[in-house]
Amino acid sequence: MPRANRRRSDPPPRAPLGRGVDRTVAGPDGEWVVRELRGSGSGKTYRCPGCAQELPASTPHVLVWPARGTFSPAGGLDERRHWHRACFQARHRR
Repeated sequence: MPRANRRRSDPPPRAPLGRGVDRTVAGPDGEWVVRELRGSGSGKTYRCPGCAQELPASTPHVLVWPARGTFSPAGGLDERRHWHRACFQARHRR
């Protein structure tokens, strides 16, 4: 008797990193909007506020800003921060 073909239940597709998919994270320090970035070839280097180390342009990291309103590129640029993922997750332990 032949075996029945069964489709695998594939996990739902994840949005690619760096495509503007934002999530809100709540913690003891307030609510933050977090955007996952995969790093780019732009050549820009950022400084992580959690560890004060440089984030090379090609390093995957998160872009974070306060969730008290929607982010618009024209306003709020001074509130955005580029963090290492681990540093942002450990921010309340510092």
